[in-house]
Amino acid sequence: MIVATMKAVGLFRYLPITDPESLVDVEVEKPVASGRDLLVQVRAVSVNPVDTKIRSPKDRVEEQPKILGFDAAGVVVEAGSDCTLFKPGDEVYYAGTNIRQGTNAEFHLVDERIVGRKPKNLSFPEAAALPLTGLTAWEAFADRLGLSLDPGANTGKSVLIIGAAGGVGSIATQLAKRAGFNVIGTASRPETVKWVVERGVDHVINHHQPFRPQLEQLGLQFVDYILCLNATDKHWSNMADVIAPQGKICSIVETGTPLNLEPLFAKSVTFVWELMFTRSRFQTDDMIEQHRILNQIADLVERGDVLTTMTEHLSPINAENLRVAHAKLESGKTIGKIVLSGF
Repeated sequence: MIVATMKAVGLFRYLPITDPESLVDVEVEKPVASGRDLLVQVRAVSVNPVDTKIRSPKDRVEEQPKILGFDAAGVVVEAGSDCTLFKPGDEVYYAGTNIRQGTNAEFHLVDERIVGRKPKNLSFPEAAALPLTGLTAWEAFADRLGLSLDPGANTGKSVLIIGAAGGVGSIATQLAKRAGFNVIGTASRPETVKWVVERGVDHVINHHQPFRPQLEQLGLQFVDYILCLNATDKHWSNMADVIAPQGKICSIVETGTPLNLEPLFAKSVTFVWELMFTRSRFQTDDMIEQHRILNQIADLVERGDVLTTMTEHLSPINAENLRVAHAKLESGKTIGKIVLSGF
């Protein structure tokens, strides 16, 4: 029997991105859809910090190529027998899961419950920039902080977004501004300050400097909510200092050391984590929420309320270009999202 194959980019060893073997072009068996899985022909992907963390040097060797990548936009070519949400020919976008092979491949299997319809007014590369960051920002606000994202729902409230120019921050600022928040974002370079202001930040502070004096210059003693998208350990004392009594902090960045929760006690502050992969990893009963969130984001994009965060586009999708994208991400100086398209 002839086995169908496809192009992909993977790794066998976990190496520095400067090593040409850190990501390599491979040919692997083309998967087949069954159950609630869709087989998607991948048209575009984007890279995220989680990709570089997974690929980072470690003492392990893979017998079969490990394919990285989460964000994708493409066309459904097969639908499993239990699928009800999509059919072949549908244009989709999604952020995948961390318990299966990734999207850096010509074809990719994904559970339809974590897939959304691609915004009609975006190209595949523009759409591929949005899923992981959009889901993370939406879940952080709505599911973890318990906030409404309806227009003007949080008028009179303040939110501090640490790392506002990154992928998640670029979506979070847009959602927060639409929801009526007084949005304070952190940025430290002229180009990142310009970017965050264009995406709805009302005030900018520098995350390399103490927060309180900068907030006091803005006439603020405390902020009602904090969304931490960068270096939770580094910013912990600043966050504990400026969060309002009975306020809430959400972080998406794991820590290298245990956090001291004691400073939150006197103010009855809530601290919560957000990880976009939780629903798919544990197959939670509400896993289909990610399908609904992506469709809601698509609606906002089509109305012009949310803009794509793609800032750089590389082609084709191959090991060389993915190594370039990983190196840029690891520099810590990227704005928005880097996207790749075409095999």
